Amino acid sequence: MLDAATTIAISTRAPARGHVRVLAARELPLFRDHLLRLDRESRRDRFNGSLDDEWVARYAEKSVNTGTVILAYFEDGIVRGAAELHQADLSPDSLPEIAFSVESIVRRKGVGSILFTRLIAKARSMGYAKLRITTGAQNDAMRALANKFGAHLSFRHGESTGVLDLRDPMGVGLVAQPKTSALDVARAVADYNRAYWGMWFKLAGWGKSS
Repeated sequence: MLDAATTIAISTRAPARGHVRVLAARELPLFRDHLLRLDRESRRDRFNGSLDDEWVARYAEKSVNTGTVILAYFEDGIVRGAAELHQADLSPDSLPEIAFSVESIVRRKGVGSILFTRLIAKARSMGYAKLRITTGAQNDAMRALANKFGAHLSFRHGESTGVLDLRDPMGVGLVAQPKTSALDVARAVADYNRAYWGMWFKLAGWGKSS
């Protein structure tokens, strides 16, 4: 269930006006160019580090060549956001892994939620029961999105990780990884409190909007 602050924040965003569809392999340049347009902070959040353009371009090509399903969010014919569904056989625990990237120009429009929902539907249609989501520990936007869909991600080795159970009757449900330490819990609580009060301060007009 969304708390009051989250509900207000979502309702005050300008709605997304684009559309989402699966990219074909021949459309690799659209996906690559989207990743290359990510600003420094967005690139760090997506890849858990600031990586050069050559590495990002190779990553885009490898993703397409290994059969990754890419759902792209388009505005005016340009890919501004993407949700990736990586094949299960490429993961050490045989769980398909998902990842998201949204350009700053379309932030706070609900694009992440749209991509998340569409990716869940796509994964279910492919017969998957669970998905793994991993992101950098500093990726506040992704942790907030995870919280919106039911749970915090757990923290390990500089990353946030969790498992999305597609059998959840409510539609989504993030299951935290086992063996979460007391320090992990304390960090999660602190992050939630910081995000909660930061949201209210912004709504009240205090502080600088990001």
